[in-house]
Amino acid sequence: MNEQTNRYLAEAPIEKLMLKFSIPSILALLVSSLYNIVDQIFIGRGVGYLGNGATNVVFPITVIALAVALMVGDGCAAFLSLCQGMKDQESSHKSVGNAILIFILASILLVAAFVLGREGILAAFGATEGNIAYARAYFDIIVIGLPFYIFTNGINSIIRADGSPKYSMLSTLTGCIINVILDPVAIFILHWGVEGAALATIAGQIVSAILGMIYLFRTKTFRLQKESFRPNGRIIRKILPLGVSSFLTQLSIVIIMGVMNTTLIKYGARSEYGADIPMTVMGIVMKVFQIVIAFVVGIAAGCQPIVGYNFGAGIYNRVKELYKKMMICEVVIGLISTIAFEFFPVPIISLFGSESELYIQFAIYSFRIFLATMTLCCVQKATSIFLQSLGKPVMSLTLSLLRDFILSVPLVLFLPEFRQLGVMGPLYSGPIADVVSFTAAMIMMVYVWKQLSVNRFVETAIQNEPVLMKN
Repeated sequence: MNEQTNRYLAEAPIEKLMLKFSIPSILALLVSSLYNIVDQIFIGRGVGYLGNGATNVVFPITVIALAVALMVGDGCAAFLSLCQGMKDQESSHKSVGNAILIFILASILLVAAFVLGREGILAAFGATEGNIAYARAYFDIIVIGLPFYIFTNGINSIIRADGSPKYSMLSTLTGCIINVILDPVAIFILHWGVEGAALATIAGQIVSAILGMIYLFRTKTFRLQKESFRPNGRIIRKILPLGVSSFLTQLSIVIIMGVMNTTLIKYGARSEYGADIPMTVMGIVMKVFQIVIAFVVGIAAGCQPIVGYNFGAGIYNRVKELYKKMMICEVVIGLISTIAFEFFPVPIISLFGSESELYIQFAIYSFRIFLATMTLCCVQKATSIFLQSLGKPVMSLTLSLLRDFILSVPLVLFLPEFRQLGVMGPLYSGPIADVVSFTAAMIMMVYVWKQLSVNRFVETAIQNEPVLMKN
């Protein structure tokens, strides 16, 4: 089964492989993003915009949990694919076993830290007098489900790398369906408010985690053994650097959300919009943004096993062809989403409840300005994941941090005072960061492209001991 899967990655048509791996990956990530969107829609209609503001305050703790899950899961998935290309079966099963151990340890540490630091966390991420009660209630329940959330998102990356993207999609889809069914029951029938939405969310997460555990007994390219779960420093040192880009990308989202929320509250209070409207609107904009990113990352992450295997096997022409086709897809997604955000912002924001004219007005500005350069963002993020798939964590990490942290944080803090832009200033941080980071991505790819061209191999010649390129 293992040899058959490997030949398939090396010989099947690129378009067929992309469809097989990317579509389930997109759907899995899309469904995962919909957890928060569904909560926002039902809470917005059943509780009001202060309830939505509370979920925006709590949202960063789920992003932190996701960051840990992806650091371990994506790192293990990338390493697993490279091992398959190099025919290293011993390291394959040990990497998965060690990844599971890290999931468990990280879950315990994170839950303890969040429970003990609740008040400080809520204050740091923009809790106001209006939404603090809702935020506490939502936080106390969501934190219980974080271990299941971490395991589900981490193991799904490994499942995709194992050649079962459909199962990964099924796992996440099942959990989301449960959430969608329970949300309206809890909010509108049982009148449990934000607590009901949180309970619906963790119910779905628990089911998805159970499905992930079941898969470990039916893997394709490796078999877990007792030895797999023995802590191995060498393996862990291989896994974590490959996943650190995913980790810091998500962590930077947390930092920028904290800075964005506090800045919008500060300058919003001085404007006609008040403190709550800008912060709540931007939370919705960021979650809609994550829907688009689910498509972008889904394509790139779905192609990761294909890229990793072919690169590990030295078939560089297929690697180059994959990147070209990936970029065509990413540009199309970026253009479609930009058109939607520029011309149809009102129907999008209306999904989350009907509020005041000022609320709608700020939402229109937010979509049209902050997401104006969505196409450049799509290309940059996909390129970062592609570099991670090649075993180039330094390049991938640099590219991820450039947009989401190095540029965004200073811009959000500086722009409100620039020409007295005030509460509108942070909205311009997105386009500026996208232009600069896109330029950096293209410069990096020119360098990598030359390396791939110099090391060109005949497509049918699979090397058993390839020399991996250094960063």
